[in-house]
Amino acid sequence: MIDLYPAGSRPSRKAPDQWFTGDVWMDPIITAQAPARINALRVRFAPAARTAWHSHPLGQTLQIISGVGLVGLRDSAPREMRPGDTIWIPPGVEHWHGAAPQVAMEHLALQEEQDGSAADWLEHVTDADYLRSPDSRA
Repeated sequence: MIDLYPAGSRPSRKAPDQWFTGDVWMDPIITAQAPARINALRVRFAPAARTAWHSHPLGQTLQIISGVGLVGLRDSAPREMRPGDTIWIPPGVEHWHGAAPQVAMEHLALQEEQDGSAADWLEHVTDADYLRSPDSRA
């Protein structure tokens, strides 16, 4: 037996202010039942919107769908992300991601749950960390 979720059958939800800054909307793709562990969302960030610092127990993959985004690691300038880019963040690496200051961004976020959790949330990203000059693309 398979599960089929018709388009529009599951509502978009506003991302919680506790873990996000700015206007962020999430659409569920899948939270699989055990023994599978995959958790996937489509996430839309308004300009300058972003996640808080966080990590994932089993890592995370981001696939950029549209717009321009930024991904930041501790003590590093953020890197720019564009449509078609795929980003792998290894397990336990503290990071944040979101839209560029003046451009919205949409991505798919794929991560696996471990012991019922797909993310470990930390403090909000400061404007100083967010506005660091991004590394240029090669």
